[in-house]
Amino acid sequence: MQTNFDRIGLVGRSQQEGLAEVLEQLIGLLQAQGKELVLEARLGELVADTGIPRASLDEIGEDSDLVVVVGGDGSLLSAARTLAKYETPVLGVNRGRLGFLTDITPDDIATQVPAVLAGEYTRESRFLLDARVLRGGKTVGRADALNDVVVNSGTSAQMIEFELYINGVFVYRQRADGLIISTPTGSTAYSLSGGGPIMHPTLDAVVLVPMFPHALSSRPIVVDGNSEIRLDILERNRIHPPVTCDGQVNMTARPGDSVFITKKPHRLTLLHPLGHSFYASCRDKLRWNTALVN
Repeated sequence: MQTNFDRIGLVGRSQQEGLAEVLEQLIGLLQAQGKELVLEARLGELVADTGIPRASLDEIGEDSDLVVVVGGDGSLLSAARTLAKYETPVLGVNRGRLGFLTDITPDDIATQVPAVLAGEYTRESRFLLDARVLRGGKTVGRADALNDVVVNSGTSAQMIEFELYINGVFVYRQRADGLIISTPTGSTAYSLSGGGPIMHPTLDAVVLVPMFPHALSSRPIVVDGNSEIRLDILERNRIHPPVTCDGQVNMTARPGDSVFITKKPHRLTLLHPLGHSFYASCRDKLRWNTALVN
């Protein structure tokens, strides 16, 4: 296992509650181990001026041996879309709620972070999606997603009509509130609430989950991760449907546009402390054992 994590980047969302205390704890621990640190620029206001250099997320991804993301899964999703192209390993410290991706709690920082730096970790690779909106054959919008790409009506109680193609093969014409295109990473997020299956993170697959489809027989479809997925927004729609990546990046399609979703060539490398289990995370975060408690 790699143990030469000499230059470590610290990133997160500056408005996260309790973030300053966790950052101070991490900085003290890492400096005591002689690590060279760099802090994401927007976090500078949260820590004392200790001489730690500030940098953009791109600069951190390019120059660091390891990036520690402090926050919830949303913080890691935001950082992952930039960091993946640099193939920089990422370690998550949870200051959010569920924490499927950020699995080290503040109480465990003092034991688990040094263990990871000593090479005691498991490495996991997650793929991302590339979403493009095409209008008249030209790309008018493009964004990445680690969790999911969602095409929806954008308004309450209105449907959109679209055609779905996979690898150029017609699948169906659908009237629905929209469609969720999810990676295995995102299968425990919005896709799950829409009735999609839970997928193990190591699967090379994508799930397509219709949102409140007009046809009661319409169900989620799991396809190969290398598939090219195309949604044609039919001309007769009057709605300009939003195309949202990870719930954070928004594009707008028009009637007659096409939305293309494919796998990105770069992957995110996540590090987990030894003993990490996806199934244990599901038991904990999704409360699978609640029914057994008297």
